[in-house]
Amino acid sequence: MKKIIYLASFLFTVLLAGCDDFLTVESPDFSTDKYWRDKADVEAGLSAVYGQLDNRTGAYSVAEVKYVVETFRSDEMKTGQDVNNYPEWGELYNYTYNNENSSIRSYWMNNYNGINYANNVLFGIEKVQSTGEKMSTEDYNHLRGEALFLRAYYHFKLIMSWEKAIIRNEYLTGESQTHKALSPRADVWDFICTELDQAGDMLPQDRPSSEAGRVTKGAAYSYLGWAYLTRAYEESGKKDEYLRLAEEAFGKVTGYELESNYSSMFDGTNKNCKEAILELQFTNSTADGTFHKHVLHFWVAPGSMSGWDEIRVSEMMYDEFLKEGRIAEDNMYDARAYGSMMFDDPYYREGGHILGYNYDDVYSESSATSYNYRKYLPATWTDYAQNYVGTNMPLMRYANVMLMQAEVYNEQKHPEKAIPLINDVRRIHGKLPAMTGSDYAAVKAQIEHERLVEFTLENSRFYDLRRWGKLDDAMRSAGRTHFDETKHFLPIPLMEIQTNNEINE
Repeated sequence: MKKIIYLASFLFTVLLAGCDDFLTVESPDFSTDKYWRDKADVEAGLSAVYGQLDNRTGAYSVAEVKYVVETFRSDEMKTGQDVNNYPEWGELYNYTYNNENSSIRSYWMNNYNGINYANNVLFGIEKVQSTGEKMSTEDYNHLRGEALFLRAYYHFKLIMSWEKAIIRNEYLTGESQTHKALSPRADVWDFICTELDQAGDMLPQDRPSSEAGRVTKGAAYSYLGWAYLTRAYEESGKKDEYLRLAEEAFGKVTGYELESNYSSMFDGTNKNCKEAILELQFTNSTADGTFHKHVLHFWVAPGSMSGWDEIRVSEMMYDEFLKEGRIAEDNMYDARAYGSMMFDDPYYREGGHILGYNYDDVYSESSATSYNYRKYLPATWTDYAQNYVGTNMPLMRYANVMLMQAEVYNEQKHPEKAIPLINDVRRIHGKLPAMTGSDYAAVKAQIEHERLVEFTLENSRFYDLRRWGKLDDAMRSAGRTHFDETKHFLPIPLMEIQTNNEINE
């Protein structure tokens, strides 16, 4: 007989997260009948839901779970020397994992914890309205919209990495409810799209600075468009319909602009900027005992900078950054190369552009590499030298919406609509001239290039390749000899199989 499902997906544990206001909310006890009295209780509940976003439950978990699962399977990076000390991480990179891999298990559990918490909040909202201090219609809509978005978001993360998923959409009152079968992929997508559409109708257009990090209409419609764009490739019989729905969703993402200083969005100096649609929130503040920092800066840094040498720039990625040559402003390469990578270039050889140091201070003939990621390094050595940092991580930027919108237009056979969007991203982020070419094939190739250099280490590359049908070729080119078509999706964790009577895989 299978045992009761792991407690983490059944009980509402004590977790805090979200924007700075949420970081100091008192931990609520959701198991008591005395809870769900008023708006404050609902917001405290939402704090716990936000707390699961992208494995931000601990200083190390963002790197050791999110980046291991989402980035290690891509061709933009290769593993550094320290990964040899963590064989289960190497399994993701080498595609030798099985259903007992701990990072895969944690990723699955984290998303279902978030879903469970969202279900509790949705239950709580209705309880407040029926038996507690009833909220205004505006507050009800905004809070319910947040919970719906977050529930959809966690399901979105699951269906992007697993071929099937369990739709968890009810408040749990007994152990029997935890036994539930996997749903077909199309059903999961239908659920996600419905939730995001509802959330978009209910969420506010803008948030005050005190609510930075909390979701808005822009977030809901951005992910709704991404969902429909993905479905347009997966369900070819409905491609035109899903492209149209994606176009409609992206058209509702308004009020954002591209940030001219590309690197500032990743070094902690420009949090929640005008381009940010959704950011994973961290802070250096430890007021009231809170601790919301991470260690990704040490993950990307080379050993010569006292980094841990976990993630290195792949040769393919290096070549892609520089392949257009010195055509940017001031005879430079694509500005995103400098914002994402430290490499042998006159820019880095003087001026202290590597956290106050020059290229020769960091790299020598004995260095393990001659280039490394710069993305997610803080702006100064003083900030970098901390054991933990509070730099934010963009989850959805307006540039992503623009390039996905361009992809929709091109797939609708309107490359002329796509080109201006591509050129805006090139001009503002890359400091580059307009693209060349104007037909479908040229625009498609340009979108693929722009997405690679624009979003490296932002965890979209694997999913982009799979959407375009280029995953197999890319992995072979990257030397991933253990990759095959069975690795397009992750295995259901053994723990879920053993504890869920409705799963027999």
